[in-house]
Amino acid sequence: MILELRAVTRRHGTGASSVTALDAVDLRVAPGELVAVMGPSGSGKSTLLHLAGGLDSPDAGEVAVDGQVLGTLRPRQLAALRRRSIGYVFQQLNLIPSLTAVENVMLPRELDGRPTGRARREALALLDELGLAELADRFPDDMSGGQMQRVAIARAVVGERRLILADEPTGALDSHSGEDVLRLLRGRCDDAGVAAVLVTHDARHAGWADRVVFLRDGRVVDETAPLPAAESLLTAGAE
Repeated sequence: MILELRAVTRRHGTGASSVTALDAVDLRVAPGELVAVMGPSGSGKSTLLHLAGGLDSPDAGEVAVDGQVLGTLRPRQLAALRRRSIGYVFQQLNLIPSLTAVENVMLPRELDGRPTGRARREALALLDELGLAELADRFPDDMSGGQMQRVAIARAVVGERRLILADEPTGALDSHSGEDVLRLLRGRCDDAGVAAVLVTHDARHAGWADRVVFLRDGRVVDETAPLPAAESLLTAGAE
């Protein structure tokens, strides 16, 4: 397994104001698997992603990525694992304003020790795959929200990532660009054996996944195979 959450509980706040964001959640994601997570606002979806990526720690239970229990790692080891093995696409895009699109995408590879020329070629290939080749030398302040979102997605998937965590990655995109992003995530799972977790509110997007996990009040309440993407689109159109 690439990702395992074992009886993971996370509470926010203390005393009477304490809120249980996740309650004894189990989740396993295998190599090549794309899992969609759905649920109402406040159900714990983003908390799950933060714990899966080592950006937060559980109050109980444990999280393992590629066989390594995150709670046993020293801060430097955890930082290295996050940088090399995990790609993030969160709602706060966190592009570096002083870097161009291609430089933002190159950055993780350069931090991994890749030569600049190779890192640039990899970054340009991804930008081209997402229809952003003409924006390679443009700075974030000169891009639309949707363009910045796709650059952030390219940065998340570049290199030999083992796990991709995506929180509403198509939220700022039109339907065509959103399909391109989902096709890219699906391709990374199918072709490179990447494990991916996609938080989404859209059943059509969940149709790209192998499984859909439903959260409510911090608990997994259901798990099912999704509608095929095409069938999901037809169903949505009939509503």
